[in-house]
Amino acid sequence: MGRAWAAWVTACGLVAAPAFARAPAHEAKERRVSAERSALVQVARAALPAVVSITTQEKPDAAGEPQKGIGSGFIISPDGYVLTAEHVVDDEESFHAPLLDARGWPEEVPATLVGSDPLTDCALLKLKVARKLPSLVLGSALDVDIADWVVVIGSPYGLDRSVSVGVVSAKGRTDIIPGSRTSFVDFIQTDAAINPGNSGGPMLGLDGKVVGIANAVNTTGQGIGFAIPVDVARAVVDDLRRYGAVRRGWLGLSVVDLTPDVARSFGRPSYSGVVVSEVITGSPAQQAGLRAGDIILEVDRTPVQRAQALRWKVAQTGPGSPLRVRINRAGHPALVAIVPVAMPAMVARSPRRALPLSPHGVIPPTGPEAAADRSSEAGTGGSGPDQTSTP
Repeated sequence: MGRAWAAWVTACGLVAAPAFARAPAHEAKERRVSAERSALVQVARAALPAVVSITTQEKPDAAGEPQKGIGSGFIISPDGYVLTAEHVVDDEESFHAPLLDARGWPEEVPATLVGSDPLTDCALLKLKVARKLPSLVLGSALDVDIADWVVVIGSPYGLDRSVSVGVVSAKGRTDIIPGSRTSFVDFIQTDAAINPGNSGGPMLGLDGKVVGIANAVNTTGQGIGFAIPVDVARAVVDDLRRYGAVRRGWLGLSVVDLTPDVARSFGRPSYSGVVVSEVITGSPAQQAGLRAGDIILEVDRTPVQRAQALRWKVAQTGPGSPLRVRINRAGHPALVAIVPVAMPAMVARSPRRALPLSPHGVIPPTGPEAAADRSSEAGTGGSGPDQTSTP
């Protein structure tokens, strides 16, 4: 009897052991989820006071009625500078942002447009206030990865200081907006809710720092929103504050990614780098001797893998700062020095204009829009799916 009882107890112990083993794992998961939820709450609470709704006054319509628009923005310094999207303030006449006074009541504060940049869709406003304001810290899109939690705050449909939560669905999305001038910007895709009125609002990581700026939403799907990496804003905000615009370098050439299809259309083997498809007459690129068909391998010893990356590198180089460009021409290496000039105003404001050209004409596209989608003129904009809009 004693031996039977011992065997039964042992058997029960073996059966129960996995259940006891699972309990700590389940508890650890619950603690982790609770910690993430708590972190999201803390991020939202800390950021809300620095996020503003931006009400814009447009020119009267044909009937003489004043038109209003709404977007979002966030304060980046205690003295009242507000970062937002350029398309929120484009062609508007006046701006206001409601702030909470010392008693917690909202008050309409006028704002002035300090500067804007269509190519990155960034704009800077200045609130007319005497007191110090809460502000957000600009982080980096490198601080978040795919599947990381993010918090988006803005004014969808005028519902100010609305919070949505999601994850980073993808990074490096390009050409998402039809006719956009921001084709050299890599977008962050998220499933956090982004709706009309959210544009210009912050996307924050769990450390409370801004990692992106809400910019666009796919109107035919659900849970497909896009944000511009805050690194782009960091690169232009000083120029916006000092000059009201971004002073960029411009080479005057068009380049395309050196995909196998493009390489075959030029009759070249596959290389790393990007290929020059067109050189504009009288441009710095032409004066330096660059030709259609040249393959750009490096700029200032930095390898070039994508046309988009080259455009960003050139755009961020100030006028008059020489660039050392290593190329391959018909199988022969060469080093070319090019001095960028200031980007012409018509280029900065216009969508992409050049199709990729071979020495004998237009590269045959592999699809209805393939050639246009691969084209990338240094210093212009781009195109993308027609289902995406800027809210």
